[in-house]
Amino acid sequence: MGDSFSKKEQKNKKAKAKQEKAEKMRERKANKDKGKTLEDMLAYVDENGNLSSVPVDPGQRQEVSLSDIQLGAAARLPEETTRTGTITFFNQSKGYGFIKDDKSGTSVFFHLNELQQPVQEKDAVTFEWERTPKGYSALNVSKAGTAK
Repeated sequence: MGDSFSKKEQKNKKAKAKQEKAEKMRERKANKDKGKTLEDMLAYVDENGNLSSVPVDPGQRQEVSLSDIQLGAAARLPEETTRTGTITFFNQSKGYGFIKDDKSGTSVFFHLNELQQPVQEKDAVTFEWERTPKGYSALNVSKAGTAK
């Protein structure tokens, strides 16, 4: 009995793959560069951090003072802490609420203990904010236009 059509097809595929693999191997051996010198294998880094095959010209180098080199993250400017906003939600019985910051539009949590005077929803307020693990929190909340 002879092989079925699918078995013949699989044999042909395997034979073709084996032949292609052998051909690739022969091609790699033919193009192999055994005679590379050390100079051919070296790479140089220019002042911008790019790799180059030619060395950097010493005349083009610029001296950099140690004080100009900054390690770590860039220094951040101190963030403004006093903000204005509008109370969007306030639950008197539970003792907390949220203020929508006018500048950034973020929702800032506040607690009843941080209120300087009684407030209601939709009141314009001034407050200081601080970053907490759960987000921003408002401190020293008072109605806008009144002294703290």
